[in-house]
Amino acid sequence: MSTQPSFADISDQLAAQEIELPSWAFGNSGTRFKVFGTPGTPRDPFEKIADAAKVHELTGLAPQVALHIPWDLCDFDELAAHAADLGVRLGTVNSNTFQDDDYKFGALTHEDERIRNKAVDAHFQCIDVMDRTGSRDLKIWLAEGSNYPGQADMRGRQDRLHDSLTRIYDRLGEEQRMVLEYKFFEPSFYHTDVPDWGTSYAQVAALGDKAMVCLDTGHHAPGTNIEFIVMQLLRLGKLGSFDFNSRFYADDDLMVGAADPFQLFRILHEVIRGGGFNSPDIAFMLDQCHNVENKIEGQIRSVLNVQEMTARALLIDTGALTEAQRTGDVITANDIFMDAFYTDVRPDLAEWRVSRGLPADPIRAFRESGYQEQIAADRVGGTQAGWGA
Repeated sequence: MSTQPSFADISDQLAAQEIELPSWAFGNSGTRFKVFGTPGTPRDPFEKIADAAKVHELTGLAPQVALHIPWDLCDFDELAAHAADLGVRLGTVNSNTFQDDDYKFGALTHEDERIRNKAVDAHFQCIDVMDRTGSRDLKIWLAEGSNYPGQADMRGRQDRLHDSLTRIYDRLGEEQRMVLEYKFFEPSFYHTDVPDWGTSYAQVAALGDKAMVCLDTGHHAPGTNIEFIVMQLLRLGKLGSFDFNSRFYADDDLMVGAADPFQLFRILHEVIRGGGFNSPDIAFMLDQCHNVENKIEGQIRSVLNVQEMTARALLIDTGALTEAQRTGDVITANDIFMDAFYTDVRPDLAEWRVSRGLPADPIRAFRESGYQEQIAADRVGGTQAGWGA
């Protein structure tokens, strides 16, 4: 018989949860057709940090902000001090080698040694930023591959990728890590140089203990069992970080949990099952583009969705589940799983927040704070931050 834990049994575990916010989520973004500007959009990294700090102030879940280089280049001593004043800290440094004409046919995999060196140097610059900010992780996503059969030597590109990653890895400090992301298509449509977890794992396993895999929840083909990948990478000791978002069709970069909350629940169950929850070795980060929703509210909703599905996953009666699995009791095992998923923890989480001096409803609190109206009035002139299209 199942004896599901109570919310009181798991509340202490929730108190330690941290979700890293991406600085770029607060800038303008869109599709390859159009980027829409919005009033109050940050114009520099300092304003991005201020918006991220507002999310943390209202949720208590997001004390760290990831940077993207060169989008966030600035005086990092000043930026770190600014973050500290607002109650947050600087985190993962993300590299960009996909918005330069030289990288049209690849960056770390390019045939031309000059261009490969340029891409490697861009990652060295990121490590220099990490040295300044105290960041642990360098996250690499590569928009590299080919569009047509015969266009590229796929084997040669893997060899060049290994050589480039080795040079970057050797530059890391003793306490620093590399996390290599993967994506099965776009912007390359015939082959992508790092299309799946297996390729990322093969590359980082050849580098050493400081190289890990980053799993973006939107970077998989429809029907992929993402929680299986989570399990396997935890089992292999190579899951370094998550990029949480949601998808209906491809890399949609929607608010996490928006399309399939049950999938997020299943993923978090495997994280907990595999010892990855509240582990210092695994970073929980959002990676989203807010195209139609308010950017700050989108980040608030996303961290709350992760927290809610974490709470539900912690409510699984693991002892009863293990026994049902051992005895082959398929129906009972599924019932135990679904009982936890269908448990409405939102009232408990609202009380939990109030007990910690946080608003019961962070989105309502944000709307009533006047913060959006204030930044819309203050952030006039200059160039809004964004990646362009």
